[in-house]
Amino acid sequence: MIIFTPILMLLRVLSQTVLLALAQIFNNKIRTVLTTLGIVVAVASIILIMGALSGMQKGVLAEFEQFGAKRVFMDGTLPPSWRGRLNWREVQLQEDEVEAIREHVDSLDMLCAMYFGNYSVQYEEILLEGIRTVGIEPSWHDIENREIIAGRRFGSVDLEQARNVCVINEKAIEELNLPRDAVGEFVLLSGRRFKIVGIVETIERSAMFGGGDTQTEMYIPITTAMNLNPNGWINYAQGEMKNPDDANNVVAEITFVLRKMRNIEPDEDNTFDVQVMQNIIDDFNKIALVMTMITGVVVLVSLVVGGIGIMNIMLVSVSERTREIGLRKAMGAHPFVILMQFLVEAVVLCLAGAAVGIAVGQLGLLGVRNMPFEMLEGAAAPGWAIVLSAGLSAAAGIGFGMFPAIRASLLNPIDALRHE
Repeated sequence: MIIFTPILMLLRVLSQTVLLALAQIFNNKIRTVLTTLGIVVAVASIILIMGALSGMQKGVLAEFEQFGAKRVFMDGTLPPSWRGRLNWREVQLQEDEVEAIREHVDSLDMLCAMYFGNYSVQYEEILLEGIRTVGIEPSWHDIENREIIAGRRFGSVDLEQARNVCVINEKAIEELNLPRDAVGEFVLLSGRRFKIVGIVETIERSAMFGGGDTQTEMYIPITTAMNLNPNGWINYAQGEMKNPDDANNVVAEITFVLRKMRNIEPDEDNTFDVQVMQNIIDDFNKIALVMTMITGVVVLVSLVVGGIGIMNIMLVSVSERTREIGLRKAMGAHPFVILMQFLVEAVVLCLAGAAVGIAVGQLGLLGVRNMPFEMLEGAAAPGWAIVLSAGLSAAAGIGFGMFPAIRASLLNPIDALRHE
């Protein structure tokens, strides 16, 4: 019982000071609103900005996940050190290089070369000009996660014999006015007769991955694409890793194979580029972290400004209630009790401002989610941001309320009673 007595006394003092602080807030409504405005703005900014950043990060990462975290891309590039020695065409990927990567890079599960071309497509009286036609390999469907919803994929025979067959999407059926079940129909691709052997599903992606409005898509065997345009080149190759944790190994293995194939000396720059989606995701997360930290510093400055406002008004409050403080001290109130009274009042003011700021921030996020931006649809304040904003507000109340509270606790009761 003796042990718990000081704790009970402390709790009673705290409860009394909280009630007294709430009474002061209620009696000075306008002053309270103006005093806590800085805290409200700072906390609302934390909730709104952190919620928007979190929603954007989730949206982007969801797009990355849909696109495939295990994806790896290879392409030719011409660094400044090679200009004048090679031209842009000479650094593009070659068939033997793609085959060497397929054979020697064990960390890759699948690989597909891509061969682009723009051709006219005609069905009966309807003619479409400049339709991008992509030469692919059968593994493209698994890497892109694009299934055939009718018909079949390309087979090894289609590639070996460079057959005039194609796979299209639903948008092509619509624009060419093809029958709903277009498998088995023939179209003219660059004046050549191609048989439709399959219809590929359409996956909606955001503009950051080449999505947006659905376009007519035409896919043909890569060997057929090379026959259509012998002067073309492999635009790029894409693959899928066996394990996304092996991203660095995949890059190192592909780099080794291509440098050896191209006889690049150890001190020379690569004439190719290898990008792994997992590395891009990691880089994005680092950027998002830096943005969060910078935003946090800016918001912290706003919180400091709000805290200074709290300190100023608490000094005014001490000055106004000097006689009250003197009276309480004359009746035996301990300086610690006086200090706690004003310190708790400052903390209560800050927490009240934080509560209003959290509500304002949540309303702001509601507006953000209704904005016409796909990436912000999941904007929501993370729990840690709400706890952090309340904690920082309480810390601001303690930090900026301490000086007025100490000043009040050190007042001489005789001088305080004489104060006018």
